[in-house]
Amino acid sequence: MKNIFVEGPISPQKIADSIAHHQVKTQIGAHEIFLGQIRADQIEGKTVAAIEYTAYEEMVLKTAHEIRESAFEKFDITCMHIYHSLGTVKTGEICLFVFTSSAHRKEAREACTYLVENIKEQLPIFGKEIFEDETHQWKVNK
Repeated sequence: MKNIFVEGPISPQKIADSIAHHQVKTQIGAHEIFLGQIRADQIEGKTVAAIEYTAYEEMVLKTAHEIRESAFEKFDITCMHIYHSLGTVKTGEICLFVFTSSAHRKEAREACTYLVENIKEQLPIFGKEIFEDETHQWKVNK
């Protein structure tokens, strides 16, 4: 099983390197990328400054593997990467990176959407929203 976790924010360099490594794979005609970024939401008069992510890691990796395998079965994709942050990620920083590749754009796009939706619905990753005043609340995905 692939480790999907990155400690802290996902760096722009990690994203760029991931894309650059695919230049030699000339059967690929399309890439689709989803980047999840921390928003400075206003909640009851407070502004989110960061999210601290924790996870039941063993279960996340098992479930992420199952989601990956189902995507490979469902879509004609040649490559896929999933990375999710653990620890603290500040507003404006990237916490989720999903990257799919295929010969054609439709498959890459649909696979990426499928992955993001299933990741958000199924993975036991928990986010504690840290406000500017250092109080917090547990994030509820919508």
